[in-house]
Amino acid sequence: MEKSLEIRYLHVDSLDELSPADRTLVAEAEKALAKAYPKYSHFSVGAAVRLRSGAILHGANSESEVFPSGICAERSVLYYAEANHADDPIEALAIASSPSERECYPCGGCRQVILDVQRRQGIPMRVIMSGGGSASIVENAEYLLPFTFQL
Repeated sequence: MEKSLEIRYLHVDSLDELSPADRTLVAEAEKALAKAYPKYSHFSVGAAVRLRSGAILHGANSESEVFPSGICAERSVLYYAEANHADDPIEALAIASSPSERECYPCGGCRQVILDVQRRQGIPMRVIMSGGGSASIVENAEYLLPFTFQL
């Protein structure tokens, strides 16, 4: 039996088309780039999450000499949020990168962790993937990984 899959997302050609709250979150992800440690790849990634309370948390990628012991920006901020703000669910996650000729999309491992966090908190997580002055947005992390691993 053949089946089809539709993935709904919003694409904006300019960050000015984002809501003020989403523009702020992307700006915070861009600020987090300054905290990245991309000594080997030379590719900085910053991430920011907005919690239900309105608080914004940051994360950045950090590479290690003993690859693959580094961590992606998305996972660093998600694990921090879960460890320190478990009772305040994440409503949105923004990702930015440098250099940034196009939008920054999460790796496969991060997509799984984003979805795991969404499942644990029980509410959808908006994901804003920005770069090069544009952005793509999904309203639910399930759209990032439609064939997900699940125990």
